[in-house]
Amino acid sequence: MGIFSTTEFNSMEDLLVNQLEDLYDAEKRLTDALPKMAEAASSGSLRNAFTTHLQQTRDHIGRLDVAFRRLGRTPGHETCQAMKGLISEGEQVIHAKGDPSVKDAALIAAAQRVEHYEISGYGSARTFSQRLGYSDIADLLQTTLQEESATDKLLTQIAEQQVNVKAMA
Repeated sequence: MGIFSTTEFNSMEDLLVNQLEDLYDAEKRLTDALPKMAEAASSGSLRNAFTTHLQQTRDHIGRLDVAFRRLGRTPGHETCQAMKGLISEGEQVIHAKGDPSVKDAALIAAAQRVEHYEISGYGSARTFSQRLGYSDIADLLQTTLQEESATDKLLTQIAEQQVNVKAMA
């Protein structure tokens, strides 16, 4: 949602659709970014986490497609400016030079910023769906929210048990 947007919110359904479009664009952008992050990772565990999350991201897009169909809509052209910025920061890490283990720690930090943004977005959209009586859509969003949270926890585990330890050595 841009600062000088012409978006209009006349109902909670307008807001829900806007949020779903934002998430849709964010997920599409991630399908391009995650392979680059996986390639940049020196840790096998981190590389695997990024590769696994890429498939989950494709599933997230599929669930969003279902949500749009159930609303009788098609995804619009909402640009997720926040995700553009987060991915841009991630690109800086991808192209950074230096110790591979420290770079892996930086990749995890960048990826967790993305996960936290998505957790917030999916949580809000799920709640809006529930309030509007779209329990089927809320269930789809809850499934994705659980996967995003699990990915965040996995990244923390990889950081604390492997990558940060190695980066400190």
